[in-house]
Amino acid sequence: MPETRILVVDDEENLRRLLTKLLSQEGFAVDEAGDGEEGLAKAKARRYDLVLLDLKLPKLDGLSVLRAIMEHDPDALVILITAFSTIDTAIQAIKLGAYDYVAKPFRPEELMIVVNQALERGRLVQENRALQDELLRTFKFEGIVGNSPKMRQVLQLAAAVAPTDATVLIYGETGTGKELLARSIHLQSPRSKGPFVVVNCGAIPETLLETELFGHEKGAFTSAVTSRVGKFERAQDGTIFLDEIGDMSPSMQVKLLRVLQERVIERVGGNKPIDVNARVIAATHKDLRKAISDGQFREDLYYRLSVVPMELPALRERREDIQPLAMHFVNKYAVAFNKRIKGFSPLAMKKLRTHGWPGNVRELEYTIQRVVILAQEEVIGAEEIWLDEQGPSSRGFPKAFTLDEAERRHIGVVLKMTNWDLDEASRVLGITRAALEDKVQAHRLMKETG
Repeated sequence: MPETRILVVDDEENLRRLLTKLLSQEGFAVDEAGDGEEGLAKAKARRYDLVLLDLKLPKLDGLSVLRAIMEHDPDALVILITAFSTIDTAIQAIKLGAYDYVAKPFRPEELMIVVNQALERGRLVQENRALQDELLRTFKFEGIVGNSPKMRQVLQLAAAVAPTDATVLIYGETGTGKELLARSIHLQSPRSKGPFVVVNCGAIPETLLETELFGHEKGAFTSAVTSRVGKFERAQDGTIFLDEIGDMSPSMQVKLLRVLQERVIERVGGNKPIDVNARVIAATHKDLRKAISDGQFREDLYYRLSVVPMELPALRERREDIQPLAMHFVNKYAVAFNKRIKGFSPLAMKKLRTHGWPGNVRELEYTIQRVVILAQEEVIGAEEIWLDEQGPSSRGFPKAFTLDEAERRHIGVVLKMTNWDLDEASRVLGITRAALEDKVQAHRLMKETG
């Protein structure tokens, strides 16, 4: 078992040596510092299990040292040593992150009680972190990249809820990866061998959404020449992902609430109850609490959906993840396009880190995909990264162009990179070969010869 190391920072030499002797007798390794600057330097140079810090210090006062230590290591354990006249300041120090304080004069046994309590808390924190890390290692987050505190919190919650059948409601701006997170939860659940069915509630007209979710019987309406199975039935023994649930109409909300309560559906035009056994994961970019207060979303449905609420942070709120995400996408598309790319220049990475990313991870991925397609060197420079609506004038792109033109140019680049291998190009573009052939014809794209 590694030794427990404590740092004693006190300008009174006699007290400092007394504390060192007392702690050493208890089996602790002890380092000393005689002023604030020396104490802070030692605290930053290595990690101590505990710091005993006098409040009144030369060169740098105790509160300043405490602030700097907590900024350097938010998990640091610090006990303040203070005179009665500075107890108010000691209380202020606790608000800044100190574990506790001991007032002078103190009895050795009194000090050791506080020391041992602090160390026990530290051990519990480390054990909890180790368990969380083990949980994250066990849970496979395919395609999800990020080690920022906010993402770790999300992934730890996802790992905990995955083995259960609890309904999950994922909040997040467009492009933050809500579907990817939902799919990861499904893949780590007991339902992983069942289907994962996606429904974008905001992209389907209200008149069609009921049929899409619940299916219909033959003759339910004019064009219903055969019966059709809905998404809930397709998700049997698996997971149904209801994206943009906040866009669902009030009448559909009532029908969905019944499904969640009774676990049965009825096809449109039918009257036979059909049992459904599908886990529900929903997602939205809207503030559903506000929608409830505005009368646009049912409160009872909200509570049914948000058994376990999760919020995916925007990319601008976890900038420390931009570099690993960018490298992940570079490696992904370098393999797809058979290119050798080592990474980004310092200026290029700075450009990525400082961009606002309103489209979040999706925008970053498309940006890197475009960069890799057009890259001529092994190291990507800042000038090769196009952000917002500006393209490089050196390549003849206008500052703004239509969506149709953007699609034509992008498909043309991918076809060129894959040497017009339609199967490979359709895989890279994420569409079927038939759909690609239609787009090639619509855009009148032709393979260059000669």
